[in-house]
Formats: sequence, structure tokens, C-alpha cells
Amino acid sequence: MNKPLRRVAIFCGLLVLALLIRVNWVQFVQADELKNDSHNRRVAIERYSIPRGNIIVGDKPVTGSTTTDSGDFKYKRTYKDGPMWAPVTGYASQAFDANQLEKLYDPVLTGTDDKLFFSRTVDMFTGEKQQGGDVVTTLDPKAQKAAYDGLKGKKGAVAAINPETGAILALSSAPSYDPSSFAGMSDDDAKAYNGLLKKSDPDEPMLNRALRQTYPPGSTFKVVTAAAALENGLYTDIDAKTNSPLPYYLPDTAHQPLNNEGNLPCENATLREALRVSCNSVFGKISADLGNKKMIEEADQFGFNKEHFTPVRADASVYPKDNRPQNAMAGIGQASNRATPLQMAMVASAVANGGTLMKPYMVDKLVAPNLNVIQQTQPEKLSEPLKPENAQKLQDMMETVVKSGTGTTAQIPGVTVGGKTGTAQHGEDNKDNPYAWFISYAKTDKGTPVAVAVVIEGSDTLRGDIAGGKLAAPVAKAVMEAVIDGNK
Repeated sequence: MNKPLRRVAIFCGLLVLALLIRVNWVQFVQADELKNDSHNRRVAIERYSIPRGNIIVGDKPVTGSTTTDSGDFKYKRTYKDGPMWAPVTGYASQAFDANQLEKLYDPVLTGTDDKLFFSRTVDMFTGEKQQGGDVVTTLDPKAQKAAYDGLKGKKGAVAAINPETGAILALSSAPSYDPSSFAGMSDDDAKAYNGLLKKSDPDEPMLNRALRQTYPPGSTFKVVTAAAALENGLYTDIDAKTNSPLPYYLPDTAHQPLNNEGNLPCENATLREALRVSCNSVFGKISADLGNKKMIEEADQFGFNKEHFTPVRADASVYPKDNRPQNAMAGIGQASNRATPLQMAMVASAVANGGTLMKPYMVDKLVAPNLNVIQQTQPEKLSEPLKPENAQKLQDMMETVVKSGTGTTAQIPGVTVGGKTGTAQHGEDNKDNPYAWFISYAKTDKGTPVAVAVVIEGSDTLRGDIAGGKLAAPVAKAVMEAVIDGNK
């Protein structure tokens, strides 16, 4: 072979080698990236070529599928009682993708997940069409309805947990939306979706307030401050007098008292009495006496300062690094202290469960089309913010709040209920209507099946009548009763 031909042959060989490398790179390295690219229409066509698997609550599906005339898409998603379940399911839309459980478990619901390989293989040999798997949740339908009904006409959220397992029993956010209204890709679907965005609706119905909105927790946080006092040995006897003068001035200030709501018996009040009537001065001083570092450490044990995945992501609640006066205010749930409703349900849950905090989760199992369980969630301990003996003391305090304190509206005949109210300041100089909070748990002779957190962000109630005991506690009571009735 002469020199020019040899050069041409080498060049052609290099081109073939480059082509082989490129083909293998695309096929094996970039395959997943290309498959999941948002511009790859084949992915969307495949997603809606079969009925999606369902999201199950209490053995019944709260989702479905129906045929559609939307071009290449054969099916679209439907929802039963969509507004009630939207904070749990999220949405699956032909035009606007998906979120929450619909997004996280899309491969299972569409039948493309590797966990369904055996099922797909059997379908291939039997000639059956590909089917999606189901996502079975931990939600209690009666508890969810009680939460949803309790929030009607209000803006706020409810989170309820089984303290013994961490299973989420209710997750409600108001106002809500119907995912069915924009499940397709018509002009009406686009109009419905755009009408739910913040720029169109300032109430943000698509915001999951139970997981993604943080609020000042107000006096409900005094439960954490009391836990910090007990765990650090600042006080050991909940019925002994505390070192709590009146007036109490914030640290490093000369004339800035931390006032109580009214003429309360807070001077040197016991921990039990201070929680019963909700003494700002007592718990502000406890936070100051312990210091910012110890308060952060205890808050962290309850789950603050980190995101939680249920598997839907919950925003991190924040107990901040701050100066001495602000730390005292954070100890009563104000200043830069922020918490999600899920976080405050976790606080009540840990106290109710003897000081052990279980990891919250809302998916019990994943099920193949042939009903085989392909993944099962096991309860998992997250932390131990309280020793058992201190958890018992805090239970005694919270139960006193419901028996004869600010939380009497949460009483349930024949059931032991512990709780804590909160009315958190809102807006600059507290100019806006305050947030009404209530956290609680219920105990029966069969155990402690439920812990709840309720926040009412806004309602048509007059400002002077806004209080956790009036607005939030009745909602929590209804949720607890629903869970207890369901366990009978």
C-alpha cells in the first residue's frame, strides 16, 4: 500500500473508532440523561401511554386515570377528593410535569422502575400490557378528612404522626387545589394551573404549608425549652419553684421586660404552672440561663436545623444562632425561631413516645401490579431528645395544660390528652393577625396512637379572639378523635 492510501485508511479507521466510541458513549453513559431529558417527548408519551398506578390511602385509591384526546397522550391522571389529598399526592400533569409522591415515585407508577423488572418480564411473555405499581401510604383517611374539614375557610396546616412508628397519619394544607384541574394539556388546564400560582393567587393554594412553610412556633416551643431545662439539669422537679422574677428583663438590656399575656401567676412559677398558663418570663429566662448553644443542641435533637424527607422534602425548621436577648425570645418561640407544622408534630411525638423521636414517613410500601410488595418501609429511630424520666415529667406538664390550662378545648372524654397552645406574633411590630398554634398527643389504654400539630395562619376571626386554644385546639381534637375511633 502506497503512502497516500495508507494515510486515507488510517484516517478512515480513526473515524470508525470515533464513531464507535460516540455510539457507546451515547448508549451506555448518556442513556439515562437522554432518557430523562425534559425535551425528550418520548418520555412523556411513554409516561401517559398506560394508566398510572395508584396512590393508596386506607386500602382505597385516591387517584385514577382516564383516556384523553391530548394528541400523543392516551391517558391523564384523575384524583378523588383532589383538594383534600393534594398535600399528600401532589400532581401529575401532561403539561406541567409532576411533584411530591407523583414525581418521586413516577417510575413505579408508570411501571418503568427497575424494581418492577420481574413484573415487566412476565408481562412480556404473557402478552400483557405494561402496568404501573401502587404507592401505599400511611395516611388515615378519617384523620385526613377531620384535618381538611377543620381547616375549611382558614389558611393553615395540620400534621399528625403516630409517635410509636413515625407514620404520618394526616397532612393537610389550606387553601388547597384540585390536581385534576390541570392534569391534561388543554388551554383550560393551562388557565387553571396559572391561576394557582402565587402571582395570580396570593394565598398560594399550591404551597404545602404542612411541609414547606415555616412559622414562629410561639408558645408551643416552650415544650422544647422545658425539655432543655430538664435535660441539662437546670430544673429537675417540675413542681418546685423556679428562679423567675417579675418583671423579667431581657439579657443585656436595662429596661426591656419580657411581658406575659395578662396578669399571670408567673413569678417563680413551677415548670408545671408556667406551662399551664404559658409564662413568657419563665421560659425566656430558662433559655437565657441555658444559653444559645445548649438551646440549639436540644432543638437539634427534636429535628430542628435540618431538612426531613418523608419522602417528600420538608423544609428545615430553624432554631438560630443569636445574641442573648434574641435567644431568650427564641426560647418562647419568637425572634428568628421558625418551625414547620410537621416539626412541631415531631416535638409532641417525641414527648409522647417516652423521649424517642421516630423518623416521620408517609409511604408504607410499594406494590407491584401482581400485588407483590417490592419495598416496605421500616420504622426508624431518629433521635432521643429526652430521657424517659424527663419525657414522663413533660407529659405530666402537657396533660395539666389540657386538664386545667390554656388547652381545655382539646379534652376528649376517656382519653388522656397532653398539649400546648401558642399564639405567635406576626409581622413587623406584631401588626398582622397572630398565628394560632396547638400541639398535642392522645393516650389510650392501647398506647399513644397520635400526635398532632395545627397552625392557623389566617381566618375571619377577630384579632382579639385569635388564640391557639380557640382556633387550633378544636382541629387537633377532631384529628385525634378520628384516629382513636379508627383504632377501636
